[in-house]
This record gives sequence, structure tokens and C-alpha cells, in this order.
Amino acid sequence: MSNSFVKMHAGDEAKRFFVLGDRVERRLRLSGTWLNIFDVTVPPGSRTPRHAHASPEVFRILEGSLTILRLTDNGPEEIEAKPGDIVTIAPFVVHGYANRGTVPAVFSAVVDREMAEFIEAEGTTEPPKASPSAETIARMTAAANAYGITILAA
Repeated sequence: MSNSFVKMHAGDEAKRFFVLGDRVERRLRLSGTWLNIFDVTVPPGSRTPRHAHASPEVFRILEGSLTILRLTDNGPEEIEAKPGDIVTIAPFVVHGYANRGTVPAVFSAVVDREMAEFIEAEGTTEPPKASPSAETIARMTAAANAYGITILAA
């Protein structure tokens, strides 16, 4: 059994990125594994497009409320996730999320290496000044494919 222990203090500087309006902060990358943890802040009215990828994801809602869509064998499923809720997304399941509330939603996301690399390569270091343009969405959609992410609807 390994005695490995990883601890990041709350005051440590997280790597911060902005992806289609969401603030995404890397909290942990466990070297030699696929494990990455990001905290994601979703402003009111913001959403991520429906997409799918080969890796599973786990979301733990910390603040606010997040509407999560998953397409299942029985059709679309919407989940209104609140603080403390944990939502899992299985591999290849089409999903997306939206903040339909009036305050930011914050969640921790456990993601794989490819998703982390996409966030870090395609995210910006400065917050956007406006909603993403059609050109930005098209660029992100094309870039996502290189990381095994298929965006189905922007």
C-alpha cells in the first residue's frame, strides 16, 4: 500500500482558465494518472453545449444550482443539482449543463487527462468581455475534436 498523500492548501495559486464564459480552476493534477480536479464557476445564464467523450466525469455541486442534461436510453434527463449533490456522467453519454439561476453556480469536476488538456490549451487566461461569438464557438468545437470531445450543439 502506498503512503502517497497530496494536499493543496486553499491559499495556493490555482491555474485559472476561462472556457466559453465559465471560470475553470485546476485544483489537482495527480501525476502519472488520468485524475484531474477542477472547480468550475458558471455565471447566471451560462451553459456548456451538449457534448460527449470517452471518459467519465463526476460533478459535486458546491454553490448555487446547476441544471444538468444527460441523454439516456429513455430519452433526455434533466437534473437540478444543488449544493452537496454528486452527479456522474458515464463515458460516451451526451450531456451539458446550464445555470438557470440568478447567482453563480460552482462545482468541482473530476475529469480525465484529455479534458484537462483541452481546458488548459483552449481556455483563455482573461475573462471574456461578452458572450462567446459564433467564431469562438466554432473554433472551440473544432479544437475539442482533437481531444476526443464531440460537441453536438452549441
